[in-house]
Amino acid sequence: MLNRRRLLTATAAAATTALAPRRLWAASTLTLGGTRIDTLSDGSLVLPGDFILGGMPQDEMQAIVAKYGLPTDRLTPPCNVTLLRDGTNTVLFDVGAGPDFQPSAGKLMEAFDAIGLTVEDITHVLFTHAHPDHLWGLLDEFDEPLFPNAEYMIGQAEFDYWTNPDTVASIGEARATFAVGAARRLAAIAETARLLADGEEALPGIISRLTPGHTPGHLAYEIAGTTPVMVMGDCIGNHHVAFERPEWESGSDQDKALAAGTRTALLDRLATEGHAIIGYHLPGGGIGRVERADTGYRFSEDI
Repeated sequence: MLNRRRLLTATAAAATTALAPRRLWAASTLTLGGTRIDTLSDGSLVLPGDFILGGMPQDEMQAIVAKYGLPTDRLTPPCNVTLLRDGTNTVLFDVGAGPDFQPSAGKLMEAFDAIGLTVEDITHVLFTHAHPDHLWGLLDEFDEPLFPNAEYMIGQAEFDYWTNPDTVASIGEARATFAVGAARRLAAIAETARLLADGEEALPGIISRLTPGHTPGHLAYEIAGTTPVMVMGDCIGNHHVAFERPEWESGSDQDKALAAGTRTALLDRLATEGHAIIGYHLPGGGIGRVERADTGYRFSEDI
């Protein structure tokens, strides 16, 4: 059985005075038997609209985005880090952006403080992919892994791509810093990280699923249960055009055609099989379901 609840938690620093600004964390919680899944806010990104929307049929795209009350010149997607606790393991899926990417992101440690979690509590870190907002929170101020007791896991294909010295020259100028930053951080765990194949069981009841296109070796993670849960990372990157027109190519994807094919097939499967989903950049903490619509699909926050 899958249950959901929502909490709004103010950080202690924000709550010291009634006049202070309050940061509210959308803490969406799922329970699957003895397993609890929370999403923690790492803040949000600030992106030029064409980073995601560029190249799409503009008139139809603008109508879709307007329906969701969003502008098309600038997007500010949330960043939802998934935390799973089963009584034995305390697992993070991705680690957020850390302090070196965008000032609006890198807030995961504030979320930890708000729920009384410490970096020492984390037993495993499972990466979906190595983009900055998912990986760059890996290291502390001494360039050591921030979660000292954790085992780190990432897809074999993803690791190979970002640690290949040729990637920085071939990825394009706009993403060259992504490659440099990923290589530096992955080098810190290279000797100990477990590299996953498609369909491999990362932990009991957690299966890696290759979902390529956004990056070459992007993984989603399927968590077993009466109602399975798919931690999607960025293979479905927003709640508007990605759902309504999954076949459209997006500027945020490295292999645009492959990503569109992955997205289209995955949405069909998720809608058919009734999985719960957790999307890194989806609203309301990112937890919901995929529903079929008149054209394409829609994201529902109802579980």
